[in-house]
Order: sequence, then structure tokens, then C-alpha cells
Amino acid sequence: MEKIICNPLNLEYRYQYKNSPLGVGVFREAADPTMVLFNDKYLLFPSMSAGFWYSDDLYDWKYKATPELPIYDYAPDVRAVGGKIVFCASKRGEKCSIYSSKNPVEESFEKVSTPLEFWDPDIFQDDDGRVYLYWGCTTKEPIWGIELDAITMMPIGKKVAIVGENEKEHGWERVGENNKLQPPKNFGERLVRFALGTKPCIEGAFMTKYKGKYYLQYATPGTEHNVYSDGIYIGDTPLGPFKYQVHNPFSSKPGGFITAAGHGSTFQDKNGKWWHTSTMRISVNDNYERRVGLFPCDFDANGLLYCNQHFADYPFSLEESDDTERMKKNPEWMILSYKAKCIASSSQQGYEPEKAFDENIRTNWAAESDSPDEFLEVELKENSKIKAIQINFQDHKLPLPNMNKKDMVKENIGRRHIFTEKQETSYILEGTVDKSNWEIIKDNRQEHTDFTHDLLVFPEEKEYRYLRIRNMKVAMGGVPAISGFRVFGKGDGTLPGKVENLKVHRLGKLNIELEWEKTENAIGYNVRYGIAPDKLYSSWQLYDTCKLNLSMINVGQNYYVSVDSYNENGVTPGQIIQII
Repeated sequence: MEKIICNPLNLEYRYQYKNSPLGVGVFREAADPTMVLFNDKYLLFPSMSAGFWYSDDLYDWKYKATPELPIYDYAPDVRAVGGKIVFCASKRGEKCSIYSSKNPVEESFEKVSTPLEFWDPDIFQDDDGRVYLYWGCTTKEPIWGIELDAITMMPIGKKVAIVGENEKEHGWERVGENNKLQPPKNFGERLVRFALGTKPCIEGAFMTKYKGKYYLQYATPGTEHNVYSDGIYIGDTPLGPFKYQVHNPFSSKPGGFITAAGHGSTFQDKNGKWWHTSTMRISVNDNYERRVGLFPCDFDANGLLYCNQHFADYPFSLEESDDTERMKKNPEWMILSYKAKCIASSSQQGYEPEKAFDENIRTNWAAESDSPDEFLEVELKENSKIKAIQINFQDHKLPLPNMNKKDMVKENIGRRHIFTEKQETSYILEGTVDKSNWEIIKDNRQEHTDFTHDLLVFPEEKEYRYLRIRNMKVAMGGVPAISGFRVFGKGDGTLPGKVENLKVHRLGKLNIELEWEKTENAIGYNVRYGIAPDKLYSSWQLYDTCKLNLSMINVGQNYYVSVDSYNENGVTPGQIIQII
């Protein structure tokens, strides 16, 4: 069976209840992921998950709770050190502990040391056995580094300032949606603005060594923004000095169905191929409502680390063997359901069924009740050859639990509680070509699972005109709500026209305004850009618009850009032009 995935990763994300001046509500969260290959298994540790996931193949994931670890400490880091997995996580106001396990899937972790206070840590063991700790997550201080004793995990020497913010020269580091700060919408945002100011938060350190060079990645400007990304500095020694990589950010996803690709980790799989996992944003119920994404990455001939994040929330195969194709290919299956005709049994005002087909994970359809009679139905343009369907459930205005103070755990300036109890999400998915005979595609009511971004992949393409989801049971007592009823396949019609007459205008040193005429049959455009014609590594996916204020560039760098058009039949590459 071909192993196909679609971002965000389909995990049984944990719920939490937060009651603080920054907001009150129930939402799912998994972010700041560290993924490593250890003892022939992939280990995935995200924030606020009360445990970790493990897999043999990056496809099937199993969950293990870790009550022995501090589950309310953010940004867990796990690395292989001395034949063990070493764990640490963030805590402000007191020293943080380091734990280890020889076999975390089968055994528990034990405390090793409590060296110092840190936030967003990363432990790295070099080839010579020496160990280093990196940390930092503020708008005022840099990322720090220090050597640790490989046995005691206690500091050696003094901490060293590694890298800090430079928003005056790095446009992508600027705070705000599309790197532009908007007025605060509510008291919580005003409070955050007062506490943090308007400078970017520099955080999420992670060290990778490649061909004798040290690649220190960092995240910025903020997890709630679509432009949340990872950048790279390169050094000759573990503690620097470091030089800014000319291609930056190396991981970014500012457009498309789900945005953001910051604060994560980089690792090699069993076949030696490189991957990057990072945080993706929803930020509807809470700024920290986030998910985990996985992307192919590699080092080019010049030693630049880069990701393939073109159409990064479309299905793709984990088993692509050709490195060139893996890093450059367009998606094999395109979106078939964008703005398709749809109906629903009921809908709340502002949450109409169309919101499930607008390719925006931050909008959703919501039924009026939790009745099993509620349904959502879509009509595709024609009897389409379907390869995959992704059902994205949204937690819509969930009822607040009646929590006792003793059940709440103090975290920062508020209180929160992670629900470790098993939750369930289930449904029946049906399809038909003519509405006369509905065929059950999936009925998971007896599986007792809680997959909120459920991906169904057909071994061979199936033909349907109508699809319907019904008998929905959602976790935590909410009503059925879907942010993306996404259908993928390949149309047999005409490719969109090629983008011509691209107009380019520099707006100062940190923005480039792009505008073009709508092309025939296009539903959207993928703006690829980079530092050379063969290095268009970054992209910004758009729907139904013919202009972009490209805000993620660096001062003093010439860029090349191509605006590719796409529809359900595929992608038409645009002309590559130089922007001087």
C-alpha cells in the first residue's frame, strides 16, 4: 500500500482547557514538535500532548502517555545522547530538569539533572561526544548556547549569545499577519502587546550538523501569524560564530489551507532522506490552537538547507525515491472541492456550508445541533476521479467544563488542564454518482478514535459526483463542525493558462508588490520565489486573487519569481523573472 499523508498530520490531538486573562476556552493543541529516529522508531514529541507518538514508518502513529514527565512544560526537546533519549522542556521562573530513557516506547524516563532555567531548549551531541544546550524565547534576548557535561548534564563554562532578531533586514521576521501588525482585537491581544511589545519573538532553536557545518534553526515572528517560519544560521563550531544563510526562511507556509511552518526539528529517515516537522496554525479558539506538519527537506549543492512546501497541505507520498522529484515536483493530486456546490442539514449564522469548501482552515461550517441527522453534502463539477478525501473537524464553541481549582494546573499567568481521557470523533462518509445509490466509503463509529484531520486514500481512483458526511459525533460535547471537506484527485480537463505580464514593484527594502492578470481556468496561483532561477525554494499559495505583497524577503538580496497557475487538472509554470 502506498503511504500517502496530508498536512496537518492526522493525530489524536489532545484537548486542553485554559482559563487565563489571555482567554478562556477549550481547544486542541500540539506544536513545537521534535521528531527523532531512535532504535529504528520515529519519536514525535509536541507541546501540550501529555505524551508522545511513535511510528515505524512516519505513517502509522501510536500514542504513549508520559505521566513521569512535566506535561505542562512547553516545547519538549528529545535528542539521542550517549545511546539514550534525553528529554527536557520549558519552564520560566525556576530551573528545568533533564530526563533520559534507554527505550522510551517500553520504559519510563528518569531525572538526570536540573541545570538551569530555560525556554524552548534543544540538546545536541556532536560527533566528538560533547553536548550542547541551546535555548531562548523572548522579544528582547537572543538564543543562548552552553556546553553541558555529557554524563551529568550540568553546564560547563558560561553561556554564549548565538543569534538575535534583525527585523530591519529580515522582512519575514516582522510581527503580524503578512508581516504587518494590526490593531489588537481584544483585551487578550492588548495584554500580549503590552507584555511583549511589537518586536519578533526569537525562539525554537534546533541544531543540525551537515558536512562539518552547524545549522542552527530558529523560529519567528510569532506562532499566531501565517508567516511563522524557521530560519537558519550556519557556523563552523557548535557555539559559533554563525552566519545568516542566504536562503531564509528555509521553512515557511504563509498561504493555502493551513498556514505557518515554524518551530520544529530536522531529521533523517531510515533511508537517509531529510525531513522537517514544524508548527502549523489555526489560532481560532486560542492563539495556541496549533497542529503538526511534516515536509521534505534537503541540502542543495551549495549547502543551503531548504524545504519543499509547494502545495504543502495537499496529499503526497512518503515513498518518493528520486531526490530531485521529491524536492521539486508539483502535487500529483489537485483539489477538486474548492468552492463546490454544497448543502447542509442546518447551519449557524456565519458558519454556512460554503465555509467548509473555501480552503481556509480558520473558517468552518457548523450545524445547529448535535443530532445524528445533521449532514454536509458536496456536489463536484463532474463524476470526478478521486484519490483522497480529507475531513477536517473544527472545535466549534465547545462548552466549558466545570473544573475544580484543584484539577487545574498553573501555567504562566493562567491555569490549564490537559484532558488525558480518551475522546472520540466518528462519522459516516458516503458517495454516489447520481444520488440514487449512496455507497458507504467509511463508517468509523466502532473504531473509537479521535482523528480530527482524517485522510482517506483510495488504492485506486474512485468516481463520485456527490459526497456526504453524516452521523457525526464530535468530541467534548460540541456540534458537528468542519473547516475543510477536501477532495483530491486529477481532473481530465484543460490546464490553466500561463501567467503573462507579471508586474513587479519594489515597496522599500522589505516588500515586493506582484500583480498579474487572471488566467483562463485558474482557481489559484502559487508564487514561487528564491535567490536564483534554480533555487525558487519558497512559495506563497493563493486562491482567487491576482496580486501579492511579498513581505518575506531580505535586505540586499536579489530575487527571482515565478507565478504558477493551477486548477483541478494540474499546474502551469509561469515565466521566471528576476527582481532587481
